[in-house]
Amino acid sequence: MTADSLKAYKIILASASPRRRQLLREAGLIFETAAVEYDEVWPSHLSGKEIAQYLAEGKADAWNRVLAPNEILITADTVVWCRDSLLGKPADAAEAAYFLHLLSGCDHNVITAICLRNQTRKHTFSVSTKVTFKDLSDDEISYYVENYQPYDKAGAYGIQEWIGLRGITRIEGSYYNVVGMPVNELFTELLHFISK
Repeated sequence: MTADSLKAYKIILASASPRRRQLLREAGLIFETAAVEYDEVWPSHLSGKEIAQYLAEGKADAWNRVLAPNEILITADTVVWCRDSLLGKPADAAEAAYFLHLLSGCDHNVITAICLRNQTRKHTFSVSTKVTFKDLSDDEISYYVENYQPYDKAGAYGIQEWIGLRGITRIEGSYYNVVGMPVNELFTELLHFISK
């Protein structure tokens, strides 16, 4: 089965992320976008991958209309897991700087969970990438927070931006997962999803 098989389906990406939209467009996926209203809270006993999957499934469950037989809904959530804590989107400059201080000089995991849903079933999977930052100076952190937009990014950074180019020394796994969508894995799972 090839990617041409997806042309028979109407793919709906329920995400406001410009990075996810750009990656899927560049990968040649034909899709529409939509918004889902969902309050991103989770049970306190969950961690890492469990949180990402819970949120991705919650967004799929919050979809408010019946899907047509040929429609596939895609929802996703990306979390940064560092030092046994979740680093979400920072609320302000102080929190962004705090997150970057936590990430400085250590490994962390970027986890994206994706939920595929059609009229009768759903399938959730996740992809994890290990990222290592060098020791970041206070000046580097301040420069990034002041000159870029860390507020819509989990962990307060974009790997494709200045801080990633200057500060990341190693990644293990999917680069595009850290940008916001593990495109290769998504295509594999989509083809498997429609084959059932």
